Amino acid sequence: MNSDIWTPQELHKALLAHTPLRLIDVREPEEYAICHLPQAELIPLSQLPQQAAEIAATKHPVLLYCHHGVRSEMALRFLQQSGAKNISHLQGGIDAWAEQIDPTMPRY
Repeated sequence: MNSDIWTPQELHKALLAHTPLRLIDVREPEEYAICHLPQAELIPLSQLPQQAAEIAATKHPVLLYCHHGVRSEMALRFLQQSGAKNISHLQGGIDAWAEQIDPTMPRY
């Protein structure tokens, strides 16, 4: 497992194993309303700077995700530059999750 990038399959295995993990959805509220992972908390990308210190202090690994992985990678780089450790993002975002893991999840 790459320290910066998780595949949908790696996330699925971690969730099945009840691995302690903080999931953060960096999309907008309208997108979160369409579909999201049940364990995820919504912190839109625009609000990330105000939450950076609190996220960096999280004791469990943090996994960021968005629609296709672009915004979550931006969030990852920002948080890493802010000093956050043990932080990754979901390759392909929630769309890849819906396509590869949960075909019942709405796609947009």
